[in-house]
Amino acid sequence: MDAIPKRSNATERRGGVQIGSPKSRPHTESAIRPEKVIIRASGFSLFYGEKMGVSDITMEIEAGSVTAIIGPSGCGKSTFLRSINRMNDLIPRTRAEGLLAVGGQDVYDKRTNLVNLRRQVGMVFQRPNPFAKSIYDNISYGPRLQGIRSRTKLNAIVQQCLEDAALWEEVKEDLHKSALALSGGQQQRLCIARTLANKPKVILMDEPCSALDPLATARIEDLIAALKGTYTIVIVTHNMQQAARVSDRTAFFCLGKLIEYDLTDKLFTNPSEKSTEDYITGRFG
Repeated sequence: MDAIPKRSNATERRGGVQIGSPKSRPHTESAIRPEKVIIRASGFSLFYGEKMGVSDITMEIEAGSVTAIIGPSGCGKSTFLRSINRMNDLIPRTRAEGLLAVGGQDVYDKRTNLVNLRRQVGMVFQRPNPFAKSIYDNISYGPRLQGIRSRTKLNAIVQQCLEDAALWEEVKEDLHKSALALSGGQQQRLCIARTLANKPKVILMDEPCSALDPLATARIEDLIAALKGTYTIVIVTHNMQQAARVSDRTAFFCLGKLIEYDLTDKLFTNPSEKSTEDYITGRFG
């Protein structure tokens, strides 16, 4: 793969906020070892027609970790997240530049099989979106598409995924009940279980708790902690307390640029960039 380009230290001021390009940092004990990297962006940009969504993003995400992406509305958080499994392809006139790779494979290579990519990189959306089917059929849908027909195997998959999503005990007597009858928090855990049924390597979560009450949010956060290690999780959140609670590393985006990316404790207690400090202390955003 191409070497990661160094960034300039130039700064710019927009809307009264000074935005500095992240400095090229030396290898430190907190750096990710190359063999641990599962997602790698190098000079990655994405455009909606002529409009820039994200620009020149360079970062690496460690396998089995939880990475939070924070920043003000419209800063490119969700654009970058959805670029990882090419969900942005659904928007007309999108165009990507630079490298964005999962497991060493460039996801924007013309030879990339989108079905396989989205099987490896699952997505959990802001609002729960269960199928208008039974709980059982929601989980078994993906495996059936992959050719699994054995009822015994499907039963095992459904139970395992619901257990992994901390939902089995609540629904095991109602598997043929409509998923739409579940509470919002249960629906979101069902959507996570449905994602797990495809055996992904990476789970993308776009504001997964924004439509949930505090109790349901806590259960999702506990679930993220339980899934960490087995899966790589990348979560976009406006809730900085949530980012601090659940993530190993945090990336701060602003105006389509990656401003700072570091260990979560370091970024929240001793950020390197003034704009990061201004955001996490509430001076803007």
